[in-house]
Amino acid sequence: MEERLQSDRRYAERHLSRLRFDALAASPVFKNASMAISGLPREALHTLYSDHHLWLQSWLRRRLGCAFDAADLTHDTYARLIRSNRAPNPDESRSWLVRIAKGLVIDLLRRRRLEISYRAALALLPEREEPSAEEREITIEMLIDIDATLDRMPAKARQAFLLNRLERLTYPQIAERLNVSVASVQKYMLAAIKACYSAAYSEHVAN
Repeated sequence: MEERLQSDRRYAERHLSRLRFDALAASPVFKNASMAISGLPREALHTLYSDHHLWLQSWLRRRLGCAFDAADLTHDTYARLIRSNRAPNPDESRSWLVRIAKGLVIDLLRRRRLEISYRAALALLPEREEPSAEEREITIEMLIDIDATLDRMPAKARQAFLLNRLERLTYPQIAERLNVSVASVQKYMLAAIKACYSAAYSEHVAN
């Protein structure tokens, strides 16, 4: 009886895996990509999904503490893999998936942190000045882009920008704090402002 139950469970899991993969394959992400990644046929893609998606979802659930977030990021991980038009070797599948998933986890946590800070700032505004839902979403996306841009900056450029914007230090004060020249601070600030402006407006204005 127990053997029959285990067999039925394995069959159900395979069937559910196929349904999930078919749902992913029907998504615009999959349709817009080629039906093969680096020569990998659709059935091989399904194998990559069925062999590892439950393991990846469990891995994400342990790190996020939320089954719903884990399910969403599992789907997003495979979607990003499809968009990359690259495929891992079979013995590297899980390391590839984890590498993609880690980046998505960082993005999710960054977004949550920024959303909390933004909501806290909004709570200080008079009710009549609160932005619309669409404006809030656009602002959050801008903040995410700026935050990611700051992460990519050289350390001293990032420090100079934050000291000026958050602590309101003057350029001479920043130069003293960082042990650099005022001319260097000016160069850091110019590069940082350009990068943040581009991150905040270029893509969103184009959209």
